[in-house]
Amino acid sequence: MALTKEEQLALINENLAEVLNPEIIEDVLNKGETLKIYWGTATTGAPHCGYFVPIMKIAQLLKAGANVKILLADVHAFLDNLKAPIELVEYRAKYYRFAITALLKACNVPVEKLEFVLGSSYQLSSKYTMDTYRACSITSTHDSAKAGSEVVKQSDNPPLSGLIYPILQALDEEYLGVHCQFGGVDQRKIFALAKELLPKLGYSQRAHIMNPIVQSLSGGKMSSSDANSKIDLLDTPEIVGRKVKKANAPPKQVEDNGLLAFTEHVLLPASSLLDGERIFKVEQKEGDPLVYHDIESMRKDYAADVLTPQLLKPAVTAALCRLLAPIQKEYQESAEWQEIQKKAYPEDAPKEKKKKKDKGSRHPGAKATVQAEEGKDVSKEPATEADVGKSAADAMDKLAV
Repeated sequence: MALTKEEQLALINENLAEVLNPEIIEDVLNKGETLKIYWGTATTGAPHCGYFVPIMKIAQLLKAGANVKILLADVHAFLDNLKAPIELVEYRAKYYRFAITALLKACNVPVEKLEFVLGSSYQLSSKYTMDTYRACSITSTHDSAKAGSEVVKQSDNPPLSGLIYPILQALDEEYLGVHCQFGGVDQRKIFALAKELLPKLGYSQRAHIMNPIVQSLSGGKMSSSDANSKIDLLDTPEIVGRKVKKANAPPKQVEDNGLLAFTEHVLLPASSLLDGERIFKVEQKEGDPLVYHDIESMRKDYAADVLTPQLLKPAVTAALCRLLAPIQKEYQESAEWQEIQKKAYPEDAPKEKKKKKDKGSRHPGAKATVQAEEGKDVSKEPATEADVGKSAADAMDKLAV
């Protein structure tokens, strides 16, 4: 049965932190047209359980009748302070496609309604390049740096690539042909830049919908680079249980509680997709289980110490392992996915420890070793050919995946 405009808007707006230019969305729905939205992810560190948050929103957007494009932003990944060296970009983009597809399928989201787009499939075109130059000519370094301050990796002496990153994200809205971009509230400054920049280039403004940043297990934002802040998609039930057990969830503290936030934005919406209703059960040693259908009742019981950390943590572990099980099964059954992982994240592969040899002070690399031992920062050395490619043609060939 087709949803009414009010029902569509309710699904689109649920659990959002903020919406910019909501009238654009409403106008599309009032005309009876299909709302086109894109969500982009830079293909850097391996996706983790934090990705369930945007996946839940994407599921709601699809249910609302929207057309959703997922941008695998391989060029952005390379530009973000070399988080993804050029040699690994191709493989990481393929890994992301495997992982995101598995995430969606684990939540019963019909993947045939989605479109995956590789950033380098259009971002290396002459027209896009010319628009990038046009945008650079009217955007100050201050505005671009400010726009990317919460997204692009920061350093004392950042590369120029980080300043281009927000400009490309703004242009993507035009080149993907969407009405709206979806992202985290940490991208708000980039969205604000896009609102201002696109009309100056002769293009239309887009709407922007933003998820809140869900707190990690250890507090703060989930990060692929911080092993203590996230649960990997391939973590075993034992590892998941151990990480959840260590989660920061003081008794009676509702605010800044990562487990309650994850339940609100992932586990409750996921149960609706898997079971047909929002339900979260918490088993007790004695008596019937605690059953919740909304986050408000959970917060109330947690504040009253009816729902304790000792009860909540095993329940979150069980619900999360249920979501991870089909992902891990698919990974184990896919030799191609496993091979791509080895190429995309070679540093994660087990390495044989080698006995350190005394090479003296004249071997290649000795200078960097001595500088590091003396406390000098050698991280600002020029990027290597492995990072950026031997030539412009070489880099573009590697990005054209």
